[in-house]
Amino acid sequence: YKMTSSGINHISCYNLTVENGTSLHNQIKKGKSKPVLDDDGARQFEIGVNFLQKNGFYQYEISNFCQDEKYSKHNTNYWKGVKYLGIGPSAHSFNGIERQWNIANNSLYMTAINQNKIPSEFEILTKNQQFNEYIMLGLRTVWGINLKEVENRFGGSFSFVLKNESEKFIDLGMIKLIDENITLTNQGKLIADQISSDLFIL
Repeated sequence: YKMTSSGINHISCYNLTVENGTSLHNQIKKGKSKPVLDDDGARQFEIGVNFLQKNGFYQYEISNFCQDEKYSKHNTNYWKGVKYLGIGPSAHSFNGIERQWNIANNSLYMTAINQNKIPSEFEILTKNQQFNEYIMLGLRTVWGINLKEVENRFGGSFSFVLKNESEKFIDLGMIKLIDENITLTNQGKLIADQISSDLFIL
C-alpha cells in the first residue's frame, strides 16, 4: 500500500524467472529453496495486477503499470518497434531490419573508437523474424497487434495466417479481436509467451 500511495506513477512488476547459474537456481538445485511453481506465480501475479488496478494503476504492458498515461518512454519504443541508436560499450541499435550490438569491454571499445572503428556485431532480421518480433512485443501491450499494419508491413499472407491462427485463442477467451486489433485478455496475459510462439511464422 505504501508503494501505491507514495506519489510514484509507474511500477514494473515482473514474474520471477529462475535463471541458470544464479544463486537462487543453485539453492533450488541443492534443495535449500523451494522451486517456483507456475500456478503459484500466476496466482501471485494476478493478486499484484488486481491490487495495482484497484489503486489507480493502468496495465499498459503485461509487467508495467502507470497512472495518468505516464508510460515508460524508453521501453514503449522497444515494444512499438521504434528505431533506436545505442552508443557506447554494450549498447544496442536497431533500424527496423538490422540489429547491432557493441562489444562490452571498455578498453577494447575505446581502442577501436580511437582507430575510427565501431567494434560491434550485427544481424539482419528476415521478414519472418521481423514479423515474429512484432507479434512478441506488440501482444504484450494494451495497443496489441493491428491486422492492417501487419498487412502493410509484411503482406496479406502474414495478416491472413495471423487472423486464422488467432481464432483458437479467441475461442478459448485468451485473445480479443476488435476492429482489426488483436489484444490479450487477462487470462491470455498469463501465458503471453506461449501464445506469441504459437502465432510465430517459422
